Amino acid sequence: MLSRKNKLLLLKVLSLFSVVRGYNLLMIVLAQYLASIYILSPNLPLRQVVFDVNLFVIVIASALVIAAGYIINNFYDAEKDLINKPRKTMLDRLVSQRFKLSTYFVLNFLAVFAASYVSFRAVLFFSAYIFGIWFYSHKVKKIPFFGNFVSATLAITPFFAVFVYYKNFETVIFVHAMFLFLLILARELIKDLENISGDVAQNYRTIPIIYGVNVSKFLIAILMLLTLIPALLLIFKFDVGYMNYYFAGCILLFMLFLGILFKSSTRKHFLWLHNILKLVIVVGVFSILLIDVDLVLNRIL
Repeated sequence: MLSRKNKLLLLKVLSLFSVVRGYNLLMIVLAQYLASIYILSPNLPLRQVVFDVNLFVIVIASALVIAAGYIINNFYDAEKDLINKPRKTMLDRLVSQRFKLSTYFVLNFLAVFAASYVSFRAVLFFSAYIFGIWFYSHKVKKIPFFGNFVSATLAITPFFAVFVYYKNFETVIFVHAMFLFLLILARELIKDLENISGDVAQNYRTIPIIYGVNVSKFLIAILMLLTLIPALLLIFKFDVGYMNYYFAGCILLFMLFLGILFKSSTRKHFLWLHNILKLVIVVGVFSILLIDVDLVLNRIL
């Protein structure tokens, strides 16, 4: 049996894990590696990519900056989240705001220090990324649509880091990136619908608050229809192997998504829509393995 002190320590560790969204960090790390292996450097030996120290440092630095970003976002949204996510917020509050801020600075310092191993340009890149996340949380977040756009851009920035590292400028990579960007942007707009109560209480100027729920739904629908363009291109124009089944499934799911969207009226409905897009993104990460199954087996063997 754990002592009371150890139980409290365990709860604080879980609290910090919740604040930095450890599950998201693990998924981003996995996505960066899979994208590096099967999309950005398909002709390099598997061992050379997996054991590339520079890639490892870039991925770790990205994870540290993102974790710090979740902390500063949690710091600024503490009051709003108490309304929108009361259970999660109570867990998050087991760790003091002072400790969160200290951890924020330590994580960012470690990220820049790690980036210095790769190059000075990597230091500049991650320093700019850190500033961008802070500026978004402090100022930009409350600007309708532009805040959502910046948030989606920051979300795909870690993939831009490995993209620049491999200097692979094939069109198919940009199409993949556009598909992911549009999905994340649509998810950001859905989160605004989820969080209306807290946003109103904290005087946030989001699209559903200023222009209404129907305008938000219309914009989300447009984004989902735009997402069909890169999905269809990846199915019919580019060779993505068995991953074309993933994109075909996405198209069918998006049709269902749109049907649910226009019937949605409660936070529970919007949470369902949010989870659908989250599932699409997570399944998409693992579907990268399907791009060329034979190539995967050959590279492993």
